[in-house]
Amino acid sequence: MSREWLVLAGLLVGLLSNTVLAGVEVHQFDNPAQEQQYKHLTNELRCLVCQNQNLADSNADLAQDLRQEIYEMIQQGKSNQEIIDFMVARYGDFVLYRPPVKSTTLFLWIGPFLILGIGIVILLFYIRGRRTSQEPALDTAQHERAQRLLQDEDEKQS
Repeated sequence: MSREWLVLAGLLVGLLSNTVLAGVEVHQFDNPAQEQQYKHLTNELRCLVCQNQNLADSNADLAQDLRQEIYEMIQQGKSNQEIIDFMVARYGDFVLYRPPVKSTTLFLWIGPFLILGIGIVILLFYIRGRRTSQEPALDTAQHERAQRLLQDEDEKQS
């Protein structure tokens, strides 16, 4: 029994030690303005691997490389716009969380509304199709028979 506990404890320590292996990036900035610039840019640029995270939140290798590249460009004295222009030239407008509205990014702006509209149209056709496929209404003979049965039931209860 103690051997099983020893193996279990070893596995637990192994699993918990993986968090220690995670790399921590440390960047030294010359002044607080550079640090703010770095934070702003890493929060404004999208991770191209994760696609739903910004560079600051992503642990992907590419995001780490891009953060390092941003850091180096800040150390060289580049402005926010110069860094953004470099990233867009290299990776396209998709690297921006808020890409500009132009012909190449129009689907990014209209796409969600288009998909929502298509979904609503499909839902309406589905609902309309279910209504027509339901049992048809009673014809007059069936209606009269139901009325007689109800009257007979009422007479029995009286």
